[in-house]
Amino acid sequence: MTVTAGLDVSAPAEAGERIAVPRHVAVIMDGNGRWAVSRGLPRTEGHRAGVTALRRTVKHAARRGVEVLTIFSFSSENWSRPAAEVGFLMALLERFVRRDLAEIHRQNVRVRMIGERSGLEPSILSLIEEGENLTRDNTGMTLVVAFNYGARNEMVRAMRALAEDVAAGRIAPAAVDEAAIAARLDTASLPDPDLVIRTSGEQRLSNFLLWQSAYSEFYFPDLHWPDFDEAAFDRAIEAYSARDRRFGGLSAKVAR
Repeated sequence: MTVTAGLDVSAPAEAGERIAVPRHVAVIMDGNGRWAVSRGLPRTEGHRAGVTALRRTVKHAARRGVEVLTIFSFSSENWSRPAAEVGFLMALLERFVRRDLAEIHRQNVRVRMIGERSGLEPSILSLIEEGENLTRDNTGMTLVVAFNYGARNEMVRAMRALAEDVAAGRIAPAAVDEAAIAARLDTASLPDPDLVIRTSGEQRLSNFLLWQSAYSEFYFPDLHWPDFDEAAFDRAIEAYSARDRRFGGLSAKVAR
């Protein structure tokens, strides 16, 4: 990565104060449907407005110096939604790739997908692979798209791969540790999220990055996702910067 994590002195802050920018921000983009219903619009219009919010968030996160931005775009449970809505979401994904991939590439953003690829329609899989292949060598922010993703499924697949390696003698049972598990998750080689944002006021993870978010900070704005803008993103970063991250230890202030 060419972007250095840590302190972004360009961030809005009081004079002489620095804002700590998280290396990895993960976002559960919730509330598209409720945003539309509250305006008397079809739910599909909420999803359309959500794509606009995604575009500005990707640009702003890169400007702020975030190294990894993970978005929960479509969960493995979302297939149970009405067929018309699922079809619209798939069409929206295709339009997003066709319209926005070139711009994302110009911004030097690298795209990576996490989630279950087995069983996906070939047309959807080819779209995902197109984005990954085009941006593979980019050195700016990594945009991780969680598609057909469920954290429990991810952990099951990791455990299965680990069991196969143990059975084949490639790793000893005594060598199975947290690092061995993490190396087999979809997010292998990525830092764990420092900050998890879920919009619309809901306060749960909904099967998203369960392993990786063990020590994440959480931020739950009441805004629905289509209303989440640059100022809202900055407020989330400021809230994160004010947290005292101890990772099970003592506060730095207490330790002194």
